[in-house]
Amino acid sequence: MGSNTSRPRRCQVVAMPPETITIRNLTITPLELTLVERLEPPLAFIILPQESNLGLNNITRMIAGRGGRSSPASSNNNSGCNNPFHHDPKPRLVTASQALSVPLAPFTESPTTVFPPSGDCHHQGEQLRLTFSETTCPSNRYTCEIPGLSEKSIELVFIGENNATAKEITAIYLPHVPYLALFSSAQLASWMSKLPDEIPLSSLSIPGTHNSATCHVALPSVRCQAVTVTEQLDNGVRFLDVRVNCPNLDVDQPERPELALVHAAFPVALSGARYLSGLLEEVYCFLEERPTETVIMSLKREGTGRGGDQLFGKILRKWYLGSDRWYTKGRIPSLGEVRGKVVLIRRFCCEGLGEEEGGIDGSVWPDNVADGVCGSGRIRIQDFYEVGRVEQIESKIDYACRELERSARMCLKLPCGVEELRAQREEMPLYINFLSASSFFNSSLWPDRIAGKVNPRMVEYLCRNHAVEGRGGLGDKVVGDAATGVVVTDWVGHGGDWDLVRCIVGWNARLQLKI
Repeated sequence: MGSNTSRPRRCQVVAMPPETITIRNLTITPLELTLVERLEPPLAFIILPQESNLGLNNITRMIAGRGGRSSPASSNNNSGCNNPFHHDPKPRLVTASQALSVPLAPFTESPTTVFPPSGDCHHQGEQLRLTFSETTCPSNRYTCEIPGLSEKSIELVFIGENNATAKEITAIYLPHVPYLALFSSAQLASWMSKLPDEIPLSSLSIPGTHNSATCHVALPSVRCQAVTVTEQLDNGVRFLDVRVNCPNLDVDQPERPELALVHAAFPVALSGARYLSGLLEEVYCFLEERPTETVIMSLKREGTGRGGDQLFGKILRKWYLGSDRWYTKGRIPSLGEVRGKVVLIRRFCCEGLGEEEGGIDGSVWPDNVADGVCGSGRIRIQDFYEVGRVEQIESKIDYACRELERSARMCLKLPCGVEELRAQREEMPLYINFLSASSFFNSSLWPDRIAGKVNPRMVEYLCRNHAVEGRGGLGDKVVGDAATGVVVTDWVGHGGDWDLVRCIVGWNARLQLKI
């Protein structure tokens, strides 16, 4: 007989102690974690339709009492008997509490001794109520409960004495790590209003959308966006990727020609053509309401039209770009130069254009690259989009993270004079980092499917790894202002989830520390 040892059998599970929560403060406000309370699991309500003979499969189950956001069912602010979904008005039972003193300096990561909530990470386990105080003003305190009602971010609740001094802070909790990131809660509809005029656009962290107008009912491989352009702008998007069809026509015809919006050879909607003029009206209306903002628009000719780039450029200049609503110079502007305007990135060739009229030149655009520079040298691009196998999604994520690292290295030297600032601006390219990819013939690689895998990973990267020395994949420790550049996304805003946009915008706070 063999010896009897204590080696565990293969099927035996060796229990490992759970990780404690790490917190990263990505705001400009010094904070301190002072109290952690463990709350009993939220109450579950089973609600039957009032006028229905439906069976059990039609029962609606509601989880109430969660911290952070209201539930989708109760977000319409109805109250009383007209709203069948009620939160339990009773206070939640605190099962344990722990007083702490964990300093959270701006843009630092701090381990804690706090174990994560037990049970299912969203609906069936306990929650933690965390209390933070401002280091410089301890009477200003904030609370949040994790995990929240959903995977979406949680707005911290201010419980201080003077609301006028309250900061707006958003928490994103990653339960599988476990990790909590705190961001400054910029008002997404006007987030540029907090930034100074002299900052060049290439120094900013800017959310964008790929094939921005493809939010309509269309072929699954054609549709790239969940919500309209207006909703995108209202929720912080400031870069629009627009593709239009150019027919072969007389540029001197008496009426403005309509240019149809397309995605490659396909129209953006099955219900009928949508036109550039309508999209521009949406953008103009937004900028009239929000004159502190700017919108960068990349225009490209696609589709089946027989009009070439030269004709396309003439039509745009005569009928679309002639107003003072556009910035069409060839250099990257400062924010102050373009507030209330549309900044043109020209992704088509057009001869005879001067430095003052052609827009930022992206006509020589490297195709399907992990990292490339356009012909003018003013734009640096990650646009690897030919994903033929599911396994290649990991490569796409890696390329996107590496481009974020490259952008994060840029460092604006402030304060400085006007001439020095102009010289710096000329040396800093505009990073444009596409998260989009697709394969027309593989349904598992259509834009929404890829976004469902890429977007959460990018949220995690921006929370945990962006601008952390030694945590990237480029093999060095260079970190500058940590700007993300332009990050171009698919399917943001789906189900009201704007966390990826909020993470991108949140990184502008790092730049604010040096201003």
